[in-house]
Order: sequence, then C-alpha cells, then structure tokens
Amino acid sequence: MNTADGLTRRETLATGLALGALPAVAAAGTSTGHKDEMLWYRQPAGAWTEALPVGNGRLGAMVFGRVGQERLQLNSDTLWAGSPYDPDNPAALAALPQVRALLAAGRYKEATDLASAKLMAKPLSQMPYGALGDLLLTFVDARQPDDYRRALDLASGIATTTYGGGGKRYAREVFASEPDQVIVLRLTAEGGTLDFDLAYRGPRKVAVPREQFVEGAAPPATAKTDWLQRETTEAARPGVTVAVDGTDAMLVTGRNEASDGIAAGLTYALRVQVQGDGRIVASAAGITVRGARQVTLLIAAATSYRGPADQSADPVALVRSVGAAAAAKSYEALRRAHVADHAALFGGMTIDLGSNPAAAALPTDRRIAAGEGGTDPGLAALYLQYARYLMIASSRPGTQPANLQGIWNEGTSPPWGSKYTININTEMNYWPADPAGLGLCVEPLLRMTEELAVTGARTARAMYGAGGWVAHHNTDLWRASAPIDGPLWGLWPCGGAWLCNTLFTHWDHHRTDALLGRLYPLLAGATRFFLDTLIEDPKGRGLVTSPSVSPENLHPFGSSLCVGPAMDRQIIRDLFANTVAAGKRLKRDAAWLETVAAARAKIAPDRIGAQGQLQEWLEDWDEQAPDPHHRHVSHLYAVYPSGQINVRDTPELIEAAKVTLRRRGDLSTGWATAWRLCLWARMGEGDHAHEILNGLLGPNRTYPNMFDAHPPFQIDGNFGGAAGIMEMLVQSWGDTLHLLPALPSAWPDGAITGFRARGDLRVDLTWRQGRPQALTIRGPAGSTVAVRAGKESFTARIGAAGQYRRRWA
Repeated sequence: MNTADGLTRRETLATGLALGALPAVAAAGTSTGHKDEMLWYRQPAGAWTEALPVGNGRLGAMVFGRVGQERLQLNSDTLWAGSPYDPDNPAALAALPQVRALLAAGRYKEATDLASAKLMAKPLSQMPYGALGDLLLTFVDARQPDDYRRALDLASGIATTTYGGGGKRYAREVFASEPDQVIVLRLTAEGGTLDFDLAYRGPRKVAVPREQFVEGAAPPATAKTDWLQRETTEAARPGVTVAVDGTDAMLVTGRNEASDGIAAGLTYALRVQVQGDGRIVASAAGITVRGARQVTLLIAAATSYRGPADQSADPVALVRSVGAAAAAKSYEALRRAHVADHAALFGGMTIDLGSNPAAAALPTDRRIAAGEGGTDPGLAALYLQYARYLMIASSRPGTQPANLQGIWNEGTSPPWGSKYTININTEMNYWPADPAGLGLCVEPLLRMTEELAVTGARTARAMYGAGGWVAHHNTDLWRASAPIDGPLWGLWPCGGAWLCNTLFTHWDHHRTDALLGRLYPLLAGATRFFLDTLIEDPKGRGLVTSPSVSPENLHPFGSSLCVGPAMDRQIIRDLFANTVAAGKRLKRDAAWLETVAAARAKIAPDRIGAQGQLQEWLEDWDEQAPDPHHRHVSHLYAVYPSGQINVRDTPELIEAAKVTLRRRGDLSTGWATAWRLCLWARMGEGDHAHEILNGLLGPNRTYPNMFDAHPPFQIDGNFGGAAGIMEMLVQSWGDTLHLLPALPSAWPDGAITGFRARGDLRVDLTWRQGRPQALTIRGPAGSTVAVRAGKESFTARIGAAGQYRRRWA
C-alpha cells in the first residue's frame, strides 16, 4: 500500500528523514564521530599524499602529524606566478582562414603546422599556482610514542594528532577558520611540557613531467614513515625575508615568481603568532617555545592580489590586522566559530550505504588498500563526504575557485601548473556542488567566469575578429584566454561555453532571477562569439567549429586539429538553448533569441558510426584513432553532464554511447575513471558503475589521504567520483526526478538526505531491498514534480508547507 500523507515524527526519525535541523555537530560544536565522516591513521604522514588537508577556501594546509617534527605545508589561493599579461597573438586573425581552408582540404599536417606558428598564445604557457612554504615545529627530545592516532573529522573540519609515552599525553588540533581567516594549530600536553622550535621553510620546486605518469598505472610508492622524522630548513626563495614581528610572532615577506617571460607582480606575507603559557621567544630564525602546556599558533597569510588587473593590496597590513583580531579571541571562541561555520555547510547532507563492520573498523589507509574489492560500502559514503569536505575547504565565496589541486599544492612548479583546465577538469570540480547541497561554493567559479569574459572578449576580437568572448582549454589567476600548449591540446574554443553551461546548471538548481540576471551577459557573450565563428560544413552537414580539437585525442591523420568535433556541437547546442531560455525568462532580446534558436537548429547533429559507436568526429574515424582507450570521452558530454542524449528520449544514441564506452575501457586516470562512473550511472547501469567506483576507491587511483591519484594528485577525480555516487542514487534531468536509477546490488538498503535537484528541490530518500521506502521532497509551495521510481511514474505536488512526503509499503 502506498501513502502520500504526512509521516509521524517517530516514523520520520526512524527512516532517517528528520528535517529542519543540522546534525549534532552543528548544535554542539563537536563531531558526531560517524564512521563515514572520519579519516584516521595509526602512523604519521610520510609522503605529502598521506598528509591531511585543511582549508577555508583562501588558505590551505597539509598536516603531517609527525612526532619529532610537525610539518604544516601552506598555500594561499592567490599566490600564483607572473603578473597581468596579454597572450593574444595578433598574427592569428590573418592565418585563421588559411587554417580553415587546409582543414577543409584534409591537409591536417599543414594546418597543424600553420596553427602552431600563427594561432597560439604568446607565451605558449600560462602561469602556475605556487606554494607558500612550510612551518616546521621541531620538538626537543621527542621519542617514539604509544597509542598514536591521526585523524580528520569531516563534520567539524578539524585535523587531530594524539599520542603518549612515559605517562605523558600530547594532542594537536588544526583547522582553517573561514570566520577568522586564520589557520589555527593548538598543542596541549598532559604530564609533560611542550618544547619546540618553530621555523619557516621556503617552498620546494616540485616538477612532475607529464610523461612520467602512465595512464592507469599505480601511483608512486609513498615514503617510509619515520616516527621522529625531521626535515631540514631549506633556503627560502630569493627575496624572502623572515623577521620578528613582536615578542611572540614572526613575519615572512616575499614576492611571487616570474614564469615564461612574465615578470613577478605580487608580494605576499605570512605571519605566525604563538600564544601559550610557557616561555616564547621570537627571533629572525623563528620562534622557540619552552616549558608550555598549552600553545596556540595563529597563521595568517595574504598577497597583494585584488583582481586580475589590481595588485594594490598591502599583505603585511592584512596579516597583522587578521592576526590581531584572532589573537584577541580565546582558542575556544575561535574553535566554536569555525565549527559552527563549517557544520552549517557540511551538515546539509547525510548518506548511508550500509556497512561492513570489519572494514569500517580499519584505519582509512587500510580501507583504501582493500577498496577495489567492493565489500566496504561505507568507504563510498566516506568518499562522497570527503569530497564535500574538500569543496567547502577549497572554494568559498570571495576566494579563487578550486584549481587542479583544489588549494593544496606542494611546490612552485606543480603538475600542469595546477591551473584551471576548462576542457573537463574545472567543470568536473563543480559537478557535485549543487546536488550535494553546496551551491554556495560555486560563487568563485561564477566570478572567475565573469573576469574571464573580459579577457576573452579581447581574445575574440584580436584572434578571431568576432564579437562576444571566448576561452580555450586553460586559464589562470590572470584569466588568460588564448590557446596554449600547442594546437593539439589548446586550439579548442569551447572552454568558456562549457563554463557557461555549468553555471546555467547551477542556476537550474536555484532558479532565482537575480542569479540568472548575472549569468545572462555571460551566456549571451559566449553565444555571440559562436554566431560569428561557426561555419557551414563543406559537405553540407550543418554548422560546425573550425579549427578545433576533440580534447585531447589524436585522430587517424597525425593530428587532433579538425572541423566540428562532436563535443563542440553538443556544448554549443546546450549554450544556445540555455541562452534562449534565460533571455525568455528575463524578457530580453526577443528578436535576437530567434536568431540563436535558428542557428541551434542548424548545428550538425550527433552521428552513429559504422561500428555502432557514437562518433567523436564528423567523420567516422573512431576505429582508426591511434589511442582506442584514450582518457577523454569528450563526445559523451551529451550523456553526462548534459542530458541531450538520454535513456528516455534517445535510446539509439545511448546504445551508441555504450559501444564507445566499452571500447574505451572502464579504468583510466583518476578523473577519467570518475567520468566513466558518471556516464554508466546516468545510463542506468548500476552494477557496472559500481565496478568502476571500486577501481576509483582502490590504491591505484586513491592515495592514502583519499586524494585522487590521477596520478599525480588531481582533485577533479574526488569531485567527479562524488558526483557519480550521487548519480547512482538520485538523478535530476529532463524535468524529472529519477529515484534509484542506477542503484547497485551492493547497496540494497540505505538513505540519503539533503540531495538538491533541479527546480530548487531538496530530496530525502530511504530504500530497502533495492526499492524506495520513504521520500520527502521540499520545494516551492504549489509546484509539481515529475518523479520516476523504477517502472513507476507519478506527480509529486508540493503542498502549502513546501513539502511532499510519501511512503511505500
């Protein structure tokens, strides 16, 4: 028997659907200690990928938890190399028609050579994200401990280290406070004292060449853990000074680095203040602490960056002001404010996928080591919650968006510059944000896109002779928008368009006119660029882009440069539809929107090849492509994150997409495996998706600290994997809410609360034996929601109280 009437409070609590309150951590300011909300270990971190991250969106730290010498590796979100620069190539405009003509004639090598010489940015690389350096706390007479435990409580956002020895107990807590804009390290001793020397170490130059890592290979082995491990204080980068800043503080100042001929243009400051009950002495060498039982470090950092065209901030004044304000508060007050702020975001979603008690009792590194077995459902729940934690820690309103490594980066020459790769990786970072109840965290991406539209308008005029704005496959702090790296990777004009589609999806989860009014100029500008640059396919198949690539895959003719790849057509089709929808809702530009709609109808459609596959290119080249297992599955954008191709409306194209995916293989680099997970989930293949998830959760693609192993570390795999887990449970596309569309047999019973769906909906769902048991939908009063659960379809009517509830017998 089905009932749609209200549940009693006891029934609601029993099914995990208690509403209107955050978890206990939000009310009490302490962690619930839930098994799926805690990472923990029995040994300190050896390698960087064993350390635990904290962050407030602007400042980040990796906490190693070492006994002999604690290491905090620090980052500031605006500490990038270089200064404002114009990479647009003035030779591009004249060469563009020649490149198009060569491509139309099938002369791919000549087109690629000319594009390399005339169409690429100057310089050919963008600016890398850099590290701030390390704080090293070297303890006097440290000895091997007993009862050691290191943990990261996701619910409170606090990393802890506890250990004992000789009747003494030591504890540390580290968190990055958004309300107070400092990183806080609290150390306590019972039965002993805290005696240590604090020193600053400049950032290392960490260079990891692309070719060092083989797709699908296991990550590099981690370093051996040494309980008393100590590292030397290396020389800081040139121009860095360390000075006393009061009796209990030190001040580090310096400049960012130059790169690829672009001069350094930022200054930065790092201030560390030590408060405690012992003897504290600051000097140019650092700070010494002796005989203390309680010590608190307040770490503030800032750069002179205000925006892409403004570097006038005073970082020294900023860190002194922030540090003084934090120092005026007790540790308990700082901690309470941090936990309340963090829990208000983190507590918005819960998930229960069942439990294997034996696996759940293991330290996190051991759970990951066994992760590919698929017998630990709680590990998947932990992975989702960890991704939510990372989102909160690396992307907050007013900060920079999460980059390739979120906010955590060990050196000044990180892999791929730790930039914003906008041909998949940056967009993937934000796939889980709105569904996981973290729409607030999307604001930095919107602000970056607004800034990128300014530089992108210059690139559109200078290099294409077009209106509107364009961005290619990468950008950086300075919002560079010209194509980089070389034509085989960078000559792809749809990065800005994909960002626009991502932001429209963000709006679709909230549907406020104020947000849409902010988005519309971005959508319209990106659309104008393509109206000016799309060309008629010489073979009469419709409007196409030229030149472009299907990221980042070679076709059979020794190049990736081509005309009208499938991904371009799909992205532009979404862009035009979103622009029309936004303009109509805002009642703007009616005549022009008709032109946009007409152009959309002329875009070359998706095609099925001779082998039954969804074609990656206009031509049926897939079977001849040199890398049949390529990590990118660009032409499946239309399946996920878009919904142009779906199981309800386009079953033939879905079958073609499955042919493509089977040929590509299930496992690839971390983020590429996550995309495959999302695709199989969107297509309703729950057990297949679960097999891929197992590969993602195991040690080949997840480091001991649960960072995604691309390898090396890229955070997009964490975020993509989280999106895939939610996609298995609830989907929101085609104006329909889909319940348990890809539930694997491994998760027969479970619950999810706080899922956000398109249309400003919140969904709480429990299931038993693979079938829905209880559903609550909150949304705009008086609205209706089309719902599909297995073979059943029904309409949920949101009542005057703003909710709909249903139980299944």
